[in-house]
Formats: sequence, C-alpha cells, structure tokens
Amino acid sequence: MELKSVKIGKYEIKYPIFQGGMGLGISWDKLAGNVSLNGGLGIISSVGTGYYEQRAHIDKELNAKPFGSENFYSTRGLKAVIENARKICGDLPLGVNIMYAANEYARVVKDACEAGINIIVSGAGLPTNLPEFTQNFKDVALVPIVSSAKALKIICKRWSQRYDRLPDAVVLEGPLSGGHQGFTYEQCIDPEYQLENLIKPVKDEIAQWGNFPLFVAGGIWDRADIDKVMALGADGVQMGTRFIGTHECDAADGFKEVLLNAKQSDIELLKSPVGYPARGIRTQLINLVDKRQGPKIQCISNCVSPCGRGKEAKMVGYCIADRLFDAYSGKKESGLFFTGANGYKLKEIISVKELFNKLIQGE
Repeated sequence: MELKSVKIGKYEIKYPIFQGGMGLGISWDKLAGNVSLNGGLGIISSVGTGYYEQRAHIDKELNAKPFGSENFYSTRGLKAVIENARKICGDLPLGVNIMYAANEYARVVKDACEAGINIIVSGAGLPTNLPEFTQNFKDVALVPIVSSAKALKIICKRWSQRYDRLPDAVVLEGPLSGGHQGFTYEQCIDPEYQLENLIKPVKDEIAQWGNFPLFVAGGIWDRADIDKVMALGADGVQMGTRFIGTHECDAADGFKEVLLNAKQSDIELLKSPVGYPARGIRTQLINLVDKRQGPKIQCISNCVSPCGRGKEAKMVGYCIADRLFDAYSGKKESGLFFTGANGYKLKEIISVKELFNKLIQGE
C-alpha cells in the first residue's frame, strides 16, 4: 500500500503522518520543524512555552518563573517556537496542539493563529467552540481529537450549527497512546475500546457529515501498524512516542535515556491531577508519590482547569506542570515521563529523516 498525500483544509501533507503534539517541550521547533520538512505534519505543543529558551520570553513583571497561566502559556514563547520551526520547514504545513483543558485556551488559539500556524489540533476535552476563536483566520485548518464516534458527532453538530463549519480532519486516539487518555482505567484495557474497534464507527460518523480525513493514534509504531489501520479505513496516522527516539526531539537526552531503558513492565497507567488516567513510565517519582513522599506541591503554573489551581495535584500527589518540566529537562529522579504503550520498543536514537525512511519503506 502506497502512502499517498492527504489534504487537510487547504494544506497538502506529502505523507499521511502526523507527529503528535507532546508537552511539555517534547515537540517544539526542532522536532516539529523537521517532521514537516520531511513530508509529515510537525505539531508543536503549546504547553509550557514560558519555559522555552530558558524562560527568555516570559513577562518578567509577573515573575521570574512561568507564574500563572499567562506566563506558562507564553504568547511570545509560542511565537518564538513557531518562528524557529519555520526556519527549518519554511512554508510547509505546520501544526500546533492546544489542549481544550488548558487555562487561557481561547488566547492560545489566537496566539497560534497570529503567529502564522496552519493547522490546529485540539483535544483534552471536546473543543466545541474552537471555531469561535479562529473566525478571523479562515485559512487555519481545525482538527479535533476524539476517542469515539459519539464525541465526533457532538463536535460536528455544534460546529455546523453555530459556526457553519466542519472539521478539516479528525484524530481518533485509542487507549494505547502516551499521556492522558480519553477513557477510564477500565475502558483502557477493555477490548471493545481498542483502536481497531473504534475506526469503523468514527468513519461512519464522518460519512454523515461529508468527507474529511481520519487520522488514528495510540500504539502506532511501524509501517505494519500504519498499513493495518489504513486497511481498516484510516486515511493516516498520528505518532508521538516513536518521534521521541530522534536526535531532533526537543527533550533533553536524559528523557530519551529513560525511554531507551524502559521495559514493557515499567509502562503503566498513572493517576493524574487532570482526572483521567495517563500512560507513563514508573520511575522514582511514581514510587515516592505512591508513598506520599513526592516533591513539594505549590501551583505556580495554573496550567489546566480540571486541577483546580493545585487542588487535584495535592490529592494525587504531584504537580503535573513541574514534573513534566523536570522530565523535559532530563531530571530522572523527579520527572514525569509520558510514553505510549509501545515505548519499550525504542532501542536507538535516529534522525527524523531516517525514521521517515523506515516508515515509508517498511523497514
């Protein structure tokens, strides 16, 4: 099966491969720029842009740390990430992932549009009002992330009624993905909710509204996986964890080393202050949290609304923003390391170009 180009709104992607948006800082300019350069869709994570380039872009009057959501989701930081990605990929299509659960959601969407992003991918909740914030940027393609046909139906109904708009593509994320899940713990291990069983209902729902491409995510590792899901009706794939194993991934080497050393038994569903299970690696941090001996929790970022300004963090035992920043920085003792279920398969660090060759040629 040949991997053909795919259109998302007015943009054509040479290969039907999205690189998943990974925060905090795992997919910023170097990774996303190089994925787009090599024919996929590079997706910048909008999470924690106040930390970009050693906090060079935050409002110092607010505080020296990304204090509060205004600095955690830094306008200038996101603009700098996008500009630096453009230095790599030029005018090729470039995307940004913006979590619906994020505080400052509406502003971050507008920030991304004003910085010249082409495609917005949005999940972590149902982005039912996303088109409201992009009305002055008609060329920006909108791609919601869903975990079911029911979720897609709600979005299509709301978007068409309120904004006379439909998605330009949709990402269906199954329960083997890294980070936060759109499923309960029980659903994550229930065969009924596995990705291969979700594709047809979502494809059928798309047909009720028109014809836009379906990208699927969660556990996609190699060309055999791509061929399998495309045979089931997907038009393309989104892959996150596999791209961590590249030289261009923006995470510190220490992050990549944790993944390279992880065994299958180390990868599990973790409790999260966001309220949904999150897949990551059992490290010293998780062992300490289980004993209620984790690092001090003080909400400096106000990152996501479900956490309630640190209330849920104290219940669960860790601050997600602080621990993700430690992971991005390569701090193995205190970092929270997200990975998809197949992360243990990562055995080497290669270039983005080499990875695309493997995915396209089926090595």
